[in-house]
Amino acid sequence: MAELALYITNKCYSSWSLRAWLVMRAFDIPFDEVMVPLTDDGRVPAMSGISPTTKVPCLVVRDSASDARQVSIWESLAIVEFLAEQFPDRPIWPADSAGRALARSLVAEMHAGFAALRSECPMNLRRPATCHEVSKACRNDVKRIEEIFQQAQLASGGPFMMGDFSALDAFYAPVYSRLMTYTQSKHPAVLRFGAALAELPAWMAWVEAAADETAIIAAVEV
Repeated sequence: MAELALYITNKCYSSWSLRAWLVMRAFDIPFDEVMVPLTDDGRVPAMSGISPTTKVPCLVVRDSASDARQVSIWESLAIVEFLAEQFPDRPIWPADSAGRALARSLVAEMHAGFAALRSECPMNLRRPATCHEVSKACRNDVKRIEEIFQQAQLASGGPFMMGDFSALDAFYAPVYSRLMTYTQSKHPAVLRFGAALAELPAWMAWVEAAADETAIIAAVEV
C-alpha cells in the first residue's frame, strides 16, 4: 500500500504549496504534510534531493511496508492530475467533459500566466489589505482574471468557479488572495468566489495556520 507525503513551505507565502494542499485536504485524501523552510531570499534548499527543481510542492509516494520511494511528482498541476487518476471517486475535476475542458484550460492559463500580478503582488496572507500601486501589465492581468471568474461562474451557476469546489478553485484561491490583499478588484464574480472560499474548511485551516507562522521572508514582503 502506498503512502503520500506532500512537501510544502510557509503557508503565509507559498501559493504553489497551497494549490496542491487545498485539493488534498478538501477532497479528504490522506497525506503527511512535510514543511520545509523558506530562506530569506525565498528559496527552499531543503528540497534538494527530493524534487529535481528544488521547489515546492512535491508529492512523494512511498511503499508503506518498506518506506521505499516509489515516485515523486513535482509541479502542482502534475500533482493534481496524478491525484485525479489515483482517486477517481473524488470530484477533483468537473464531472462533465465540457466542464473539465474549461477548467483545465483555465488552470493551464493560470499556471503559465499572470506574471505581472505574481511579481508585483506576492501572496502574503498576513499582510493587511491595503491599496497597492501596480503597473499596466498587472492591471491587465487583473482584468483577465475578473473575466475568468465571471466566465466560469456563468458556465456553472457558481459560486465556486464550476459550481462545486474543484481543482480549478484551488488554483485560483491564491490568485483571489492576491487581489484582496492588494485591493486590486471588487468585481462581483471575484467577491462571490471569495464568499464561498471563506466557508471552505480546508481554506480556513490553511489561513489559520498561516496566521500562526512567525517567519518573515523579506524577499516577498511588499
